[in-house]
Amino acid sequence: MSQFKVTKAVIPVAGLGTRFLPATKAMPKEMLPLIDKPVIQYVVEEAVSAGLQDVLMVTGRNKNTLENHFDRVAELEANLERKGDHDRLAKVMASTDLANIHYVRQGDPRGLGHAVLKAKAHIAEHSFALLLGDDVMDARDPLLTKMLELHESTGENVIALMEVDPSQIHLYGCAVTQGEVVDGVVRVTSLVEKPKTEEAPSNLAIIGRYVLRPEIFDILEETAPGRGGEIQLTDALMTAAQNPDRAGGVLGVVFKGRRYDTGDKLDFIKATLRIAVDREDIGQDLRQWLHEFNNEI
Repeated sequence: MSQFKVTKAVIPVAGLGTRFLPATKAMPKEMLPLIDKPVIQYVVEEAVSAGLQDVLMVTGRNKNTLENHFDRVAELEANLERKGDHDRLAKVMASTDLANIHYVRQGDPRGLGHAVLKAKAHIAEHSFALLLGDDVMDARDPLLTKMLELHESTGENVIALMEVDPSQIHLYGCAVTQGEVVDGVVRVTSLVEKPKTEEAPSNLAIIGRYVLRPEIFDILEETAPGRGGEIQLTDALMTAAQNPDRAGGVLGVVFKGRRYDTGDKLDFIKATLRIAVDREDIGQDLRQWLHEFNNEI
């Protein structure tokens, strides 16, 4: 087995979801449904599809329903079994049998870097994948598999990048790169967390997929609070990029596929529609309705 073979995924899900209040007052934002499946299940399925069966979720308060979703619901299963509703039973069981899922509490919400640090005991001395629960990558456009292969072959930290409109770069971490993009991969030399539009070094935004070496934990422990008074993963990755002998450098995979930002209300609606129009069960009827609705407006 390669020294940098990845078998574990970490998914931070401790956010409060304030942009979706009041819907998220008592329900985790990760449990909001994209049609008939919660956002978090899409993310876990992506990890599993890439070969990662060991998943650690870094949770916060009021996340019990999230844990329950991936647990057995014996009464529901028995009821569906009695009715002979095997299709729905299979869908219910799919989330239960999806992966070996563990949970750890973040406690105080001190930023993404702090949430990642909570995974240190579970990850130990191994590389790992980090998937942010707000970002859903379309299963037809694989990204994580390429990132894992790149990490295993190079031993470097790998982050996902996407070109965005320059006017939107202030909403993201931004990558400073060196050289040309070759086969969708570029060297990252530095990073800036949510720069002002006029000061952004590029329009390459960091999106929510990472493959990291375990040395990132040591760097995070030394990283002072940054933007917003929080421990920023971007700051730790900048240290890694500038000190490759310590923790490996940083490579970026430029993703050109379909990505859905479910942390934004408008993008959440767009994601629902984009996924729904390609569904065999409802896609054709929805496309027809959208055409009629477009004519109405």
